[in-house]
Amino acid sequence: RLLHERGIDPYQVWIARCREKGISPWLSMRMNDLHNTDDPDSYIHNSFWREHPEYRRVPGSKRPYGDQALDYAIKDVRDYQMAAVRELLERYDPDGLELDWMRSFYHFKPGHEKQGVQVALDFIREVRQLADECAQRRGHPIKLAARVPAVPEHARGFGLDGIAWARAGLVDMLVPTPFWETADFDIPMDRWRELLGPHADRVVLAAGMEGNIRGCPRPSVAIANDCEAMRGFTAAMLDRGADQIYLFNHFTTPSSQGRGRIFHEAGCLETVIDKPRRHIVTFHDTVPPGVVRPALLPSVLRHPTVPAQFRIYTGPALDKGKVTIRVGLAERPDVNDVRLVARLNSVACTPLTDSTNLDAFPQAKRVRQSMSASRRAAIAATAVKRVLQFSAPVPALQRGYNLVEVFLAQETEQTIVWVEVYIVPDA
Repeated sequence: RLLHERGIDPYQVWIARCREKGISPWLSMRMNDLHNTDDPDSYIHNSFWREHPEYRRVPGSKRPYGDQALDYAIKDVRDYQMAAVRELLERYDPDGLELDWMRSFYHFKPGHEKQGVQVALDFIREVRQLADECAQRRGHPIKLAARVPAVPEHARGFGLDGIAWARAGLVDMLVPTPFWETADFDIPMDRWRELLGPHADRVVLAAGMEGNIRGCPRPSVAIANDCEAMRGFTAAMLDRGADQIYLFNHFTTPSSQGRGRIFHEAGCLETVIDKPRRHIVTFHDTVPPGVVRPALLPSVLRHPTVPAQFRIYTGPALDKGKVTIRVGLAERPDVNDVRLVARLNSVACTPLTDSTNLDAFPQAKRVRQSMSASRRAAIAATAVKRVLQFSAPVPALQRGYNLVEVFLAQETEQTIVWVEVYIVPDA
């Protein structure tokens, strides 16, 4: 505000500073920002959104979030958003522009996502043309990036066919990513690369990492992404075909959790592979309307002969070190007495003492007291009360996916709300 009062554009200043320091400046545009849609009078909303409720994804709906998104099937919406793109490219001099289709991921009326595939493709083709024209005037390339849902089929199910954009030569970078609910430790980067085929060599594939981690879908307890989890994500994604790691919502990183080191270690395999890392069971938090969300947790154990099974991608193989299976159980009267059996790829694991560092797992104390009693109870039911640990033989750990199986050792029902493979390489 103070800069604007002095007639100084802060973005112009920022771009100039980036160039002085040899940093490539990019701009990002949120294609459908839905923050504060429960408050139509919030300062965050522009006049176009306020004055045209008929342009929203579900006009007249009282649901405050997805229904309030602008509908890109409407030409006036596309024209308005394209004018914003044009202003960014003509007013500023970036090296690249990111189209953030994940803030939020709703862009078409329910049931009209298939038609939206062509609409979004044509929109991005026009952005590409604008960027190329500006690049010719500026005398340097202007690249385009797009953030899309983590799974290719889910992205297309929202009308966001990143594969088609890349194949048509319209984007230089794709960022498959979750939305916000949880970091996704199972982004199929190998499938993205496979579907791109020969076009993969000219498109940067960046795996998107969120700041929250949840084992169970909401309502549930979240933990903040820590350095060991970031190492696990990096090792798995780069081993699986990602070119880069993309961090989102990591600009407020409490040093007390060691998260500041994330920025120094998350960029390449060499900086994480020789350090302790966590490979955590989460879920895909962005699925198209009408598609069942594939969540493995919570998982209820009811009979000793029926295991809970989890496929976890752990990246490169381990030559030597320690492999620990961690299983978090929810609150129950007998949770402290229960015994479990664990196997890794059909190999029996040895029980260890429980983890005493429960702050590294979702805890009920993180539930806000301002919530209703019923919501507090639902969220607290996903909190970890006890973390059992098992030592797995290093040779049992395979490169890529590994199957973790958990059995009851006696007849007593328990609920698993957290599972991870913790790897400590022997340096």
